[in-house]
Amino acid sequence: MTFKSAKDRLQERMQELSHYTKKSLGQNFLVSDQVIFKIIAAVAETKPSKLLEIGPGLGALTDLLRAEYGQYQLIELDNSLIEYWKSIGMPVLAGDALQMDWSKIDFDVLVSNLPYQISSSIVIDRSTDRNQCQSMILMFQKEVAQRIKAKHQTEDYGLLTVIAQEFWKIDIVCDAGMRDFNPAPKVNSRVLKFTRKESLISDKLDYLKFVKACFKQRRRILKSNLENSYHAAFINWVTEKKLSDKVRAEELSIDQLRDLYFYLKK
Repeated sequence: MTFKSAKDRLQERMQELSHYTKKSLGQNFLVSDQVIFKIIAAVAETKPSKLLEIGPGLGALTDLLRAEYGQYQLIELDNSLIEYWKSIGMPVLAGDALQMDWSKIDFDVLVSNLPYQISSSIVIDRSTDRNQCQSMILMFQKEVAQRIKAKHQTEDYGLLTVIAQEFWKIDIVCDAGMRDFNPAPKVNSRVLKFTRKESLISDKLDYLKFVKACFKQRRRILKSNLENSYHAAFINWVTEKKLSDKVRAEELSIDQLRDLYFYLKK
C-alpha cells in the first residue's frame, strides 16, 4: 500500500475533521516522512503482537501502523479525535494516559510521539508497574532523551536516568528537528527505543522510592538524603567500597545504586 506524504495526509485530515491544534494537549503533529519511517522500522524490530499507541493525533504513525498491524489499541485525550478513530474501527481508550489503570491494558509494545509534558512520567510508570510491556519506541524532547541516556557523574544523571536504565536497554532511533512537526515546537526531539531487560529488583515501587530519596536534593551528600536509620549501614557500605562518606547520588553508577539499595535492605 502506498501513502501520501505525512504533510499531505495531515492537511487533508485537518480539513476533513475541521481540526485545529491544541497547545493544552501538547499537540505537535509529526510531518517528517523520514522520522516516521524510522519509527515504523523500530516498531517492526520488536515484532509486536499487542501494540498500543499513546496520542495517535491525526495519524502520522497510526495510518502506517494500521496498514501493517490492523486494528490495535489507542489512547487519546482529544474528544474529536477519539470519535474519528472509533468511527474507522480502532479500539480507543479515552482519557489521560497518566490517569489510566494500566493494569487493565493488555499490550506488549508501546509507541508514541509523546506530548512532552508527560514523557518522563510515562517512562517511570512503565518501568515500575507490573505490565508486561517488552518494548517502547517513544519521542522525547532532546534534553529529556539525553537525561535518560546520561552517564553518572554528569549533570543530566538523575532519577529518570537510573530508573530507565535499570529496567531497559535503551537505543537512539533518530533525532527530529523543529521543522519535522506542525506546529513546530521550540525544542529539538529524539526517538528512543526501550527493550526490557532482566533486573534483580523485584519490588520496583520500593526501588523507585529509594532512588527518589537519593536524588531528593541533588547537591546534598547522599547520607543526608537517606533516612537516619540507614546511616550506619551507609557508612559501612562506603567503607567497603572505598568511597567517601561525602559521596552524592549522581556520583554512583546504576550498579552501585542497586548494590547500595540491597545493602540497606539487609
